[in-house]
Amino acid sequence: MKLKSRIFIIIAVFAFFYFMPFSSSKILNALMESLLMAQDYARQHVLLCLIPAFFIAGAIANFISQENIIKYFGAEANKFLSYTVASVSGTILAVCSCTVLPLFAGIYKRGAGIGPATAFLYSGPAINVLAIILTARVLGFELGLARAIGAIIFSVVIGLSMHFIFIKDEKKRSVNANQNLTMGKAEQEDRPLWQTAFYFAIMVGILIFANWGKDESFKIWQTIYNFKWFITGILLIILSWIVIKWFNKEERIQWVKSSWGFAEQILPLLLGGVLVAGFLLGRPGSEALIPKIWIENLVGGNSIWSNLFASVVGALMYFATLTEIPILQGLLGAGMGKGPALALLLAGPALSLPNMLVIRSIMGTKKTLVFVSLVVVMATFSGMLFGNIF
Repeated sequence: MKLKSRIFIIIAVFAFFYFMPFSSSKILNALMESLLMAQDYARQHVLLCLIPAFFIAGAIANFISQENIIKYFGAEANKFLSYTVASVSGTILAVCSCTVLPLFAGIYKRGAGIGPATAFLYSGPAINVLAIILTARVLGFELGLARAIGAIIFSVVIGLSMHFIFIKDEKKRSVNANQNLTMGKAEQEDRPLWQTAFYFAIMVGILIFANWGKDESFKIWQTIYNFKWFITGILLIILSWIVIKWFNKEERIQWVKSSWGFAEQILPLLLGGVLVAGFLLGRPGSEALIPKIWIENLVGGNSIWSNLFASVVGALMYFATLTEIPILQGLLGAGMGKGPALALLLAGPALSLPNMLVIRSIMGTKKTLVFVSLVVVMATFSGMLFGNIF
């Protein structure tokens, strides 16, 4: 970290403790919300979501060749194939805006183009089948359908926009990656492709079933939920067997080291972001420093301001998977317009303040600002269009 950055952080921390009126009940409540949100995050997401995601990211870094990543997801890859895979990935993963980060970091650092990588980054948390079904059932069919269509279109448009906006950087990055492959030793696949695919499928299965949500209105879904730990346990046993039989000691060590590297980079930023988001906005259904009534009053109607405000608040607030639906149900009951509701649905699950801090550490400030701006602007105008139609 640069000297100026360290000095700024020291001054900011000093000013926080010097000027913050801790005796105020409002501040004390906001601090408690901040800590409770961090606790909820630790209990609900770190063990079951992030740790499996870190191991998948570590596996990508070690066991998928850079040549194949560049071939299928690089800047020069077949656009239809790479963007199709990236845009529908969320239907399989069903992860939140923070769990997708290690996976995004894994493919991006391995050589994926910024277009397919950011399409995956958006679609991972945005295109969640159960969330879309519940949106349609709880908030109305039109809103559920608009969310599904909007999320798929957004992922492709955002990815292509990022590609063309940073096309010069992408060409340099692609040339450097190809030169590194040419100058270095060609990466050899030590095991058949089916073994690698099966290994990743088991890890993705663990991520999915360990986080399988409860929904008694869907019998098949609820049956899987009832057996989720049994299924997860079997998958863990299979994964253990694979790791012992198919990988040597050195490969296992490198896998753990890479996974820890992603955790070390991402977890501190996530924790800081969660604490700030909790302090300002509180947990879902709770109030912190910013009064809930302010938000409710600012998202009525279908003006450009109400849609923009809903997009920005959604982008900053952290939503665990599916929690955006009851929150919006309450806001709609309090007078929120349907346009701003869609804007929040399209911006909220895919972004959060913790998510932005980590993205910045992976691809830089400029690219992060453009990515966030694309999501917010597109969500704003999509909300306005939807609000005018319905």
